[in-house]
Amino acid sequence: MARGFSEGGAGGDQSWARPVPVIGDATSARTRREDPAGWAMGESVVEALESVVGARRDIRRFRPDPVPTELLEAVLEAGHRAPSVGHSQPWRFIVVSDQATRDKAAHLADAARLAQADHLTEDRAARLLDLKLEGLREAPLGIVVACDRRTPALGVLGRATFPDADLWSCATAIENMWLTARAHGLGMGWVTLFDPADLADLFGLPEGVVTLGWLCLGWPDERPPEPGLQRAGWSTKTPLADVVLRERWSERAPAQPVSHLRGPDEHRLVAATDDADDLLAPPDSLGVLDRALNRVVALGDRPIDGGTLVLASADHPVADLGVSPYAVSVTREVTEAAVAGTSMGAVAARTAGLDLRVVDAGVRGDDPVAGAIDARPRDPRGDLASADALTAADVDALLATGRDLGRRSAERGLVVLGEIGVGNTTVAAAVACALTGLDAVDAVGLGAGADAAILERKRAIVEAALARSAPSLTTAGSPADRAKAILAALGGPDLALLTGVVLGAVEGGAPVILDGLAGSLPGLLATRIEPAVQAHLIAGQRSRERAHAAVLRALGLEPLLTLRLRAGEGVGACLAASMLLQGLRMRRLAARTVE
Repeated sequence: MARGFSEGGAGGDQSWARPVPVIGDATSARTRREDPAGWAMGESVVEALESVVGARRDIRRFRPDPVPTELLEAVLEAGHRAPSVGHSQPWRFIVVSDQATRDKAAHLADAARLAQADHLTEDRAARLLDLKLEGLREAPLGIVVACDRRTPALGVLGRATFPDADLWSCATAIENMWLTARAHGLGMGWVTLFDPADLADLFGLPEGVVTLGWLCLGWPDERPPEPGLQRAGWSTKTPLADVVLRERWSERAPAQPVSHLRGPDEHRLVAATDDADDLLAPPDSLGVLDRALNRVVALGDRPIDGGTLVLASADHPVADLGVSPYAVSVTREVTEAAVAGTSMGAVAARTAGLDLRVVDAGVRGDDPVAGAIDARPRDPRGDLASADALTAADVDALLATGRDLGRRSAERGLVVLGEIGVGNTTVAAAVACALTGLDAVDAVGLGAGADAAILERKRAIVEAALARSAPSLTTAGSPADRAKAILAALGGPDLALLTGVVLGAVEGGAPVILDGLAGSLPGLLATRIEPAVQAHLIAGQRSRERAHAAVLRALGLEPLLTLRLRAGEGVGACLAASMLLQGLRMRRLAARTVE
């Protein structure tokens, strides 16, 4: 008998028994949700050191349920009871519950993870990116263990000969906390995927105080029977006989293991993964797309079945310096086609089920493009090499216009970024250099149809623009001030407007789908203005532009598509949005399991 199926009920009226794996974690999201403390081992095990040590695990997935104050105090007290060199007690425990701080830390870790993957083979990089790093956002608490090293080593018994023994002392504190957490059924994950300087800056640590990483603490959303990296096939358990030496060093000692890292909110993110766990499919069966879907689901208060492509169009005075094989008039022509619904971007939006908003952010001509939203700058604009691209007043106006447009677009669901403009790859390369520290030679690409001569001119112009703007950018105050200064000195009105769109869309609670280099920079600029933005961003694609990979690394985002596109107009982002919408519909309609 054929099983019925209806659009209205997830998977129809039928339910299927949940497939229970014969290896690994046999618990379901439903089980973990109903009893988040169910992993607790009881008082007898707390007192049984051998059992606790044998059961310690590095946890990567967490429930959002709060950790009782008394359990947090027990964990911290255990750390404070650790042995320390010369009884120096150098540890300092920074307890973090603020969502904004955890979002920023997750962004830093995401960026570091992608940077690490760049140094691995394609297969190892893919396996690295498959590993989980959700705990920074999921776990309700973070504990940053810092070591106060400001006391001279000679002043601490035992450090004169082993100066790093204070760090080892802090490591024993971490072990004590880890075992205590495990005994009480709490999960802990140790994340060292940070640039230490970035973590120090995040917490304002004084000179001489260093961190040993970030401990995620909460109720675990996995209950692994064996170490996770062992299950994932990164390595096998080394036999004890291979690490125990008698009397002297032996060449039987194992080679140093290869260092590997794991991949990338709280209640909603966990709820999204809970929902996915009920599907009649293996966990993470859609790979990178599953992670993007979880992010989209976690961000929304309502089901998403569409979105809006915001297409910002502008010409750039730098185009008059010979940086493009195309006449400036092409910008207006493509924009008019977009308004008519026949440009590549407009067609891509329509086929993906997206609405379209075309914005004239500075198309050359006396009049704005008919049918487009008029957001043209009011002040004179410079060519980057010899003069600032925009005035500060125009930057502020474009950001404000973009915010309003982003908030309104968020009502439809996904907000997708696209741009049109002859010469905008030169502008984008200059902005990317200022944001990421890239040199012009590593950032400037061919763009659409350029030759070697044009490439050299583009590099020379970007170098001149960076040299000219360096003094003003150096003196910019906060990261937000610097982002606005970069837009004024090097950016274009399309980038400024789209940065505002990102900020407004996030205010409206919408996911934002980035496009190519010029369509991703607004995301990075927006995170510098408002760091929490990163949790709303999805990298639709990675283009052929040389600087694009560096921008995505800085954002800590893995692209859904790598098609070597040079289309612009948000085409790649629309393709990604179509995948996301299809994936969301699949989740709504697919069969569900029961206990």
